[in-house]
Amino acid sequence: QVQLVESGGGLVQAGGSLRLSCTASGRTFSWLTMGWFRQAPGLEREFVTSIRWNGGSTYYADSVKGRFTISRDNAKNTVYLQMNNLKPEDTAVYYCGGRPWGDLSLRQVDYWGQGTQVTVSS
Repeated sequence: QVQLVESGGGLVQAGGSLRLSCTASGRTFSWLTMGWFRQAPGLEREFVTSIRWNGGSTYYADSVKGRFTISRDNAKNTVYLQMNNLKPEDTAVYYCGGRPWGDLSLRQVDYWGQGTQVTVSS
């Protein structure tokens, strides 16, 4: 069993930065592909980024490439999302998710966090 808890959301002005954290409990974190997803008001939840267990492979949605960076520290059972040059359209609830092995798309997530709100003001 894996439980994920996000933190680090908040209110920031456009152009600012935030770092989100997702900390896992359970024994299998180091084996999981981890990712971040987001859901803006009135929109479907969407993929943002993912990272393999050893950090060697990362993937980003085009909308965040060059601005967001995913990383993980398996010793701390934590995955991070560094968000720079934030834009109002980044406003959403951000969720971390995980899946044993392989790719991680929206419909492949086995474990979800509760979400953390990110609001970017104009």
